[in-house]
Parts: sequence; C-alpha cells; structure tokens
Amino acid sequence: MFTGIVEATGEVLEAAATSDGRRLRIAVPFTELSHGQSIAVSGVCLTVEEYDVDAGGGWMTVFLAEETLDRTYLGSLQAGDAVNLERSMPADGRLDGHVVQGHVDATGEVLAIERMGDEDLPDATYAGDWAYNFSLPAALSNYVVEKGSIAIDGISLTVADVEEGASGEGTLTIAVVPTTYEETTLSEKSVGDPVHYEVDVLAKYVEKQLEGKEAVGAGIAEVSEALRS
Repeated sequence: MFTGIVEATGEVLEAAATSDGRRLRIAVPFTELSHGQSIAVSGVCLTVEEYDVDAGGGWMTVFLAEETLDRTYLGSLQAGDAVNLERSMPADGRLDGHVVQGHVDATGEVLAIERMGDEDLPDATYAGDWAYNFSLPAALSNYVVEKGSIAIDGISLTVADVEEGASGEGTLTIAVVPTTYEETTLSEKSVGDPVHYEVDVLAKYVEKQLEGKEAVGAGIAEVSEALRS
C-alpha cells in the first residue's frame, strides 16, 4: 500500500523491449532497496528486480508485463523521462495522503495548465499555485467528487472541481501547491501529456455495498409481488 506522498523523482536510464513486456532501468535516490520490493512508479505498483544503490543513490530495474503496458502509459517512456517514486508504506508509518494501491484505473490527458496569481484568488497566500485541468473518463465519473481524493501519477491530490460532459466524459481540476509542483513530475507535464488515475478505493467499496443493498431490495420486491399474485 502507498500513500500518494511522492518521495522523489527518478530518471529513466534505459527502456528495453523484451519478448513478453518491457523493462525499465531507473535512477533512484534511495540508499536502501531490496529484491522483490514494491515501489510505485508514477502511480503504478511495480516490483524491484535488480538494483545497485549506495550512499549517493543508484539505479533499479522493473519489469512491465503486457497487462501493465495495456493499462498505463509506461510503455511510452524513454531514456531521460522523469517518473514519480514512492516506496510502500511501512505498517507503522504515517498515512499523510490517502490509501493508494498502485493499481491504475485509467489514463487521462492534461487539458490545461495555469499559473495562479494574486488577481485570480481572494487570498493572496495562495498566489503561486498551479491549476491543472485533466480529462475524466466516463467510467470514473462516479468515483470523483469535489474535495475528494484522487491519485494522479501516484500523487495524492484533492479535487478542486469536477464537471461532467454530455457524453459522460468530463473534466477535473486540481490546485497544485508549489511544493508538489516542484517535487513531482507535474512540473514536467505539458498539455496533451498522459496521466495515470487511481480513484479512491473507499468509493469503490461504498458503491459495492450499495449495489448489494439494491440487489437485496429488488429481490424482496420480486418475492413480495410473486406472493401477492
């Protein structure tokens, strides 16, 4: 499990195709890694294969299976690209973000990026924030609400605004504070770039419970109707 609090960014050193997927070698600043360790790479939970780290950092390799390539944009990464990195949270760690599994639900696209100034906000304290507008797939619209949590490229963020389009697809807006902008790959993003989404898993559980109650209610209604007839 992860928290969406990005520890560092890393640089892709090498991207190599294999017969059954793709392998990335990524520069990392961590001084401790282990074989088989889970690590979120731009929001995708991957397994450390090989690594070489010391007091100054080093590198690690991760494998991208076909399923990962189908569901994420990691297959398009090339040497020189930056990625967000977060190691899994220890059992006694602090949950500073929200519950993030590293399971990408969908990809979206950056639609607009705007630097906010004093004239844009009533409280000048927030001048310097960035407003990011993203596309929102219709399949995720039920899980994204204003002031709710969402992980975008593995970053725990709060939804500032969400709008549904006529076709079901919509947009969501995130206000990004300077620290997040500077310490994650959001500063590298441009309009048209892809992003990973992972919606709040708690919303999925709530939906599942409600579906169960609706099914039970429908079953009771059918039995009652059958008894009356």
